[in-house]
Amino acid sequence: MYIAVHAGAGMHSRTSEKRTKHALQQACLCALSSLSSSTTALSIVESAISSLEDDPYLNAGYGSNLTLDGRVECDAAIMDGATGDFGSVGAVSGVKNPIKIARMVLEHSRVPDKLGRLRPMMLVSNGARDFVTTTTSSAGTKVELVPPESLITPQASNEWKMWKDRLISASESVSIGQMDGLDNIQDTVGAVAWSEGVGAAAGVSSGGLLLKDSGRVGEAAIYGAGCWAQRSMCCSVSGAGEYIIRAMLARSIGEELMKHVDADPHDILYRILVEKFWDPCRSRGEPYPNAGVVLLTSNEDTNLVRLWCAFTTPSMAIAYASLRDPVPKAIILRRPYNLEKQPSHKPRIYITAFSL
Repeated sequence: MYIAVHAGAGMHSRTSEKRTKHALQQACLCALSSLSSSTTALSIVESAISSLEDDPYLNAGYGSNLTLDGRVECDAAIMDGATGDFGSVGAVSGVKNPIKIARMVLEHSRVPDKLGRLRPMMLVSNGARDFVTTTTSSAGTKVELVPPESLITPQASNEWKMWKDRLISASESVSIGQMDGLDNIQDTVGAVAWSEGVGAAAGVSSGGLLLKDSGRVGEAAIYGAGCWAQRSMCCSVSGAGEYIIRAMLARSIGEELMKHVDADPHDILYRILVEKFWDPCRSRGEPYPNAGVVLLTSNEDTNLVRLWCAFTTPSMAIAYASLRDPVPKAIILRRPYNLEKQPSHKPRIYITAFSL
């Protein structure tokens, strides 16, 4: 079994590096500790993301960014690469681990309805919470409903107050420079897992944009945008949600890998990020398109498993582990100096890979 996790693509400060690495390492350990002879890749992904959601310093679950009116509203999704089954939740409040409801939605979609109704792949807001109280998980997933205000951390509250004040000041001024830096705290968390004979799975979870409108649903809940899994690959995406949704970024990567099985994943990642994401974002007036991808690929002929990381931001936080090498390795990947100083109109995309 191979597991990789991420804490988003953005700008990770040196002061937060230690705690971010620790959170990622704990997520890998949590996932591996849940292994048994019957454990699925879905369960590994769910376990890893639940751990990340519980960390108060990451933008998912407890500690999420707050909406414009000061609430926690989370998005999450999970996908099974063996079957293509998918489940997600959007703009949900008062749930300790949104990824667990997403898993419940996925499992529920597998059960035929007695009246022949189509099962939902996605539930939002109060409908997602109500689903928990009226549905029994076939996979044994237990979802903890909590008072919505209990998910607000002091750090999230302080950041909300600071940026809300800046927003008010900016609305009274012709300058937009006061909002510079807001993108630095829009990270998303995610996980991918693969095992021979078991298959692949991917997931993603996010508190969304700081100061977002209530009810906004980002890429972390949208089919094909925030995560994707198929037979020999799985990926999880972070970044500017609306642009990622337009690109259907995760699905686009998966489909290209399936279409060109002998192609270098590096080339596919670069081409998709440029053609589907960077160029369209630039044409819409976005000067620094923000996205990051973690991708696990497996070669059935050579049994080579590789972890790919690609991002357009200054940094991306990742960790990985496996049964063969169970001590998690956590890294804050940083874009090389030559890319940082590249003219802004040229794609600032950094791609690297690790053999697992």
